[in-house]
Amino acid sequence: MRTEEQVVEEQAASNFVPEDFLEDLKALQARIRTELCEEDLTHRQKIERWGRLCTAFGYGTAWIAPNPISALLISQGRITRWTMLAHHTLHRGYDRVPGAKENQTSRGFAKGRRRFLDWFDWMAPSAWVKEHNELHHYRLGEIHDPDLVELNVDWLRDANWPKPVKYAVTAFFMSTWKFTYYAPNTLRALKGKQHEVELAEMFLDKDLWTKCLLPFAIVHFVLIPLAFLPLGAWSASSVFMNQLLAELFTNLHSFLIVVTNHAGDDMHRFDTRGKGMAEFFRRQVVGSVNFKTGGDFNDFLHGWLNYQIEHHVFPDLPMRQYSRIQPEVKAICEKHGVPYVQESVWTRLRKTLEIIVGDTSMVHETAEISVEQIPAAAE
Repeated sequence: MRTEEQVVEEQAASNFVPEDFLEDLKALQARIRTELCEEDLTHRQKIERWGRLCTAFGYGTAWIAPNPISALLISQGRITRWTMLAHHTLHRGYDRVPGAKENQTSRGFAKGRRRFLDWFDWMAPSAWVKEHNELHHYRLGEIHDPDLVELNVDWLRDANWPKPVKYAVTAFFMSTWKFTYYAPNTLRALKGKQHEVELAEMFLDKDLWTKCLLPFAIVHFVLIPLAFLPLGAWSASSVFMNQLLAELFTNLHSFLIVVTNHAGDDMHRFDTRGKGMAEFFRRQVVGSVNFKTGGDFNDFLHGWLNYQIEHHVFPDLPMRQYSRIQPEVKAICEKHGVPYVQESVWTRLRKTLEIIVGDTSMVHETAEISVEQIPAAAE
């Protein structure tokens, strides 16, 4: 039995004119690229400074005693370097900005030794670029999308387990997913083994340990706590405990703002490859969701992932531009009958959990819907 929302979507799809949709988005893209300026770099520097200050205040108080405030600040610093700086820089968001320094562009950011300065995390930057920028963005919602939640957790969805057990398993992965999922999955993608090697088998890969897990663990859980040893054993152990707590917070926070971007019973997944740029853009919209948008502080807490629709349509823009174009992208989608979903991150978490435990399913687009009923635009 189709829901009222599904009927409305089908009616909108039947009236969808791909050439007109594509023309409007291309016009917006051409205009916004002419408006890239020094202010984008100033904004980037401000957000980077916010993240560095969080880290500084976090470590500056972490030695006093184990406490959630220091851990949250350390965690927010890590979130900043990943979802805001690394994410948009490695997507070439600042490559076209006049006056950008090399380390502010994809050519120099986190390259070589700068990995330790710009973005030092569980996953290797080159592996993340391959998995996220290439496979996820250009295979969104397809079987070859490495981050297709519904497919990745089909073993849990299909398990004949009590619901509390399913939620307990989900809680474990929410608390550890950066090193139990993202680090091995990105490296697997970099090595081209996504469909050859099971995720669990990647933990037998030496490169995972030498290039991803051990470097991060040694620096954050050994060397940094030891640096506080001159203040006493209590201070060093407090830093260690706050590091563990920060890691828990980072996993939970990033799961909340990353995984929920493309999951829910109103998000689309696709059984076929799309044809043409118009269909590509449409898929980025109906396969993504926005959270509450507007205001640098709000966006900072959301890791700038609250503009997921705009980012998937135009992945190579600076952070500042997404808040500028969001109302226009929404208006274009409404004009052409393309569903544009925007809800609270907490609502999206609930819908994502319902997908994970098997209570609901995503909207599956068959070949008849995605290719035959929606004409493909010329490349």
